[in-house]
Amino acid sequence: MGSGNPRTTPTPHNPPPGMAKIGVLTLELRMEHAHSLKEKRHIVQGLKDRLRHKFNVAVAEIEHQDVWQRATVAAVTVSSDHTRAEQVLHAVENEAASLLGAMLVEATVEWLE
Repeated sequence: MGSGNPRTTPTPHNPPPGMAKIGVLTLELRMEHAHSLKEKRHIVQGLKDRLRHKFNVAVAEIEHQDVWQRATVAAVTVSSDHTRAEQVLHAVENEAASLLGAMLVEATVEWLE
């Protein structure tokens, strides 16, 4: 330890150098006005396409695929910089809220580091 710098113990917000930061934003949707799976899928597909193209994130519907008034959508970003990943997911959440309005009932972020 010739540098004299104390060793830092990795924690969720202080991962080892070079470790990827993976952020998962989960969006819970309720579409009370949807009357069919076709209507629901149109809304969900539009959201997924918009988020993918605007923010370069991976997006998938992860729950309630066969329920016509609910959906759970996840957006994932990977970065070497935790702050940048947070900024991307915050922007994705804001965009989803803007597009969906009251249909967006919950948003949560998890970190896989």
